[in-house]
Amino acid sequence: MNTTNLNVRVDKNIKEASESVFSSLGLTTSAAINIFLHACIRENGIPFPLKNEIPNKETISAIEEGQKMLKDPNSPRYKSIDDLKKALDI
Repeated sequence: MNTTNLNVRVDKNIKEASESVFSSLGLTTSAAINIFLHACIRENGIPFPLKNEIPNKETISAIEEGQKMLKDPNSPRYKSIDDLKKALDI
């Protein structure tokens, strides 16, 4: 097997916590990183979903709009989904 070194800088607490997880699985950090790299090759990308922060800007905007509506006594209020549907003509 032809090997090479890979030097990576990580936060000390992250390194220690991950080593604990790997150890509990019977793996060294090196073995875990090799598994990750093999999975990247197999998946032709990162082997897990990369997600935007939650909530995203659109969700934050909707939450803020809802909070403003709750504070506005002139905002319409509905006692049931049926009342809302009637107001929306659906």
